[in-house]
Amino acid sequence: MTPITLVEGRRISLSNLDKVLYAETGFTKGEVLHYYATVADSLLAHIHDRPVSFLRYPDGPDGQLFFTKNPPPGTPAWVKTTPVPRSEDPSAEQVVVADMATLMWSANLVVEFHTPQWPAGAPAVADRMVLDLDPGAPASVVECCAAALWLRDRLAADGLHAFAKTSGSKGLHLAVPLEPTPSRQVSAYAKRLAQEAERELPDLIVHRMAKALRPGKVFVDHSQNAAAKTTAAPYTLRARARPTVSAPVSWEEVAACRTPADLLFLADDIGPRLERDGDLFGPMLNPGLAGRLPAGGGAAP
Repeated sequence: MTPITLVEGRRISLSNLDKVLYAETGFTKGEVLHYYATVADSLLAHIHDRPVSFLRYPDGPDGQLFFTKNPPPGTPAWVKTTPVPRSEDPSAEQVVVADMATLMWSANLVVEFHTPQWPAGAPAVADRMVLDLDPGAPASVVECCAAALWLRDRLAADGLHAFAKTSGSKGLHLAVPLEPTPSRQVSAYAKRLAQEAERELPDLIVHRMAKALRPGKVFVDHSQNAAAKTTAAPYTLRARARPTVSAPVSWEEVAACRTPADLLFLADDIGPRLERDGDLFGPMLNPGLAGRLPAGGGAAP
């Protein structure tokens, strides 16, 4: 029998709570739901008023994974959606996770949460920039941290504030709050910045995706600023061998990173981190920190 839970007045069916999703650690679906309830305030703040895409992994990370932008079949009528016109479907809509009830309904589907860099109602007008730092073996998050520190200082020279989080996989994400800016302009600036980083640190950084270029280096992926692209949200669980989290980290932690284990955070680590440090990505939501891309593009061509 599927238990029915009342969340903020909404009746939600929660299923298979004892099902082990992460075989390596024995982490169950019930623990996934508990995790999302624990981090709800912080997670909801960062995906507030954004169309959400789901990477679903209902049988765990070793089972079938499928990425969906459209509201899943059976989406309750009370779940908020927003128009997200796409060339192939001008009437397309996506879910907006607006409250705890929608969060728990979504979490019951077993998902990673991904969002674009723009809010609902303003497609292709970004209010943040993202750089995805992806290490090519034998490089690891340690090399990503070295790249991140250079990028932080370079962004600061253009008057921009950068914040870091783990990807929940092997790398780091840098996020920069912006005044509303067309995605194409953000994409162009991010690409120039990645190219400049490669010129300045050619032994550490590459800006192109070609695998042959990447062993031992950090790929600065600027492509997620394109209007159609999405990035894993802060505090989302990832479909990896263990219940890793895309966890905000301090610049002190980035600077002190010496081994990959230093910046590996599992679901059970996040509650104590929030209690101790608060939401390290909270400043992303401060309108006073939203930067403006420099006139003329800033980063050297």
